[in-house]
Amino acid sequence: MSLLPDGGLSLNVALSKSNLVLTKSEISSGDAELAAHVEKPPVPPPSPFPEGGLQAWLTVLGGSMILFCTFGAVQSFGVYQAYYSSHYLSQYAASDISWIGSLQTFLLFAGGLPAGKLFDEGYFHHCIGAGSLIYLLSIFMLSLAKPHQYYQIILAQGIGMGIGMGLLFLPAISVTSHYFRRRRAAAMGVVLAGSSLGAVIYSIMLNNLFNGSAGFGWGVRAAAFIDLGLLGTANLLMKTRLPSRRERPGAKPVDVKAILSDLGYWLCVIGATLTFWGLFVPFFYLQVFSEKHGLSKNIGFYAIPIMNASSLFGRTIPNFLGDVIGPFNVMIPCTVISGGLLFLMFAATNLGGTIAFGILYGFFSGGFISLITPAAASFSRDLNEIGTRIGITSFVIAFALLTGNPIAGALVQVNGSYIWYRPLVFASVVVLAGAACLTAARSILSERKNTNRL
Repeated sequence: MSLLPDGGLSLNVALSKSNLVLTKSEISSGDAELAAHVEKPPVPPPSPFPEGGLQAWLTVLGGSMILFCTFGAVQSFGVYQAYYSSHYLSQYAASDISWIGSLQTFLLFAGGLPAGKLFDEGYFHHCIGAGSLIYLLSIFMLSLAKPHQYYQIILAQGIGMGIGMGLLFLPAISVTSHYFRRRRAAAMGVVLAGSSLGAVIYSIMLNNLFNGSAGFGWGVRAAAFIDLGLLGTANLLMKTRLPSRRERPGAKPVDVKAILSDLGYWLCVIGATLTFWGLFVPFFYLQVFSEKHGLSKNIGFYAIPIMNASSLFGRTIPNFLGDVIGPFNVMIPCTVISGGLLFLMFAATNLGGTIAFGILYGFFSGGFISLITPAAASFSRDLNEIGTRIGITSFVIAFALLTGNPIAGALVQVNGSYIWYRPLVFASVVVLAGAACLTAARSILSERKNTNRL
């Protein structure tokens, strides 16, 4: 038996180490080769909606300005109702006067059908430009109306301003869908909050001007000059982002037949119509109600601004929550609470009751008003349907807004005396019936989308 010399042993160890290193290199090389052949996971495409950005929020700001001038004027009509009843149209019944505001509101919503179609076809700037001119011309004409001339007021305020509002209202809300999807309800809520701010400012300003040295004519002109500045700025700020249907020759046409046969959607529309039938009764009559119950004129003046100030928060906070848990899940409780609160208007016969009712009703009714649009849009199967569905919803709702307040006026005033329980019971019942229909619509949509986040 012979042993290898030390040198041979060292050589063998060195070779072994060399072989070991080579083996690791080979393995590393093989791993790199294998990794090169492994398919990398696909990068998800960027969202087609920016969900923010400078132009997106400028467009939201412009929409808020339009709602400030239009829907803000609708919500401050209670000031006109009180002033017309005691001064300008004192020989007319409350229901006759309320037809002016109801016709204006009807045209604001009914105009959503043609305006929605024009918006989908790419005529956004044509709509808001023409609407701004008609609205401004009409409000300046209203400032020239003479006392006890009903036809002059209904032509300028009811028809003229109403047509202008109809061309402005729906495009100002719908254009936010070009920039937001995940945060759409919140963006629409910010736009609608402009109407509450407008209602607060107009209610306080007009009450003081109408009953002060300025009088009716200059009070209306002051509002008109504010509208001129805001609508002009809004026309410059707002821009569309997505190509219209006529700019996309291969775009799928809107399936109107599918929309008309969508049971869940129509339950939502019926629910919204019933709710709007009674929802605006306090906005028209709270000031008159407080004054008829012996409260001072100053308290009556601020009853509607308090309600609209609370509505400002009601149109933003529920919408941010709606983006998290779904618009229906927030809107339905707001509707039920609004229906119940209408009975509490009976308690608004003193300062504390008036303030409490105004704050609570303004907040919860504002939650419904701001969430019905994204709720109706949630039935859309395609982005192209949003304008059409919102337009149809607005058109049907318009008939409730046309008749709701005159019905309340006919119920409240009998032979010159006011019987308040009749319009309040009517309003509460129809709002609660609307909440029941909205609950059924949510159930159908939940089954269709297989989710409770609606």
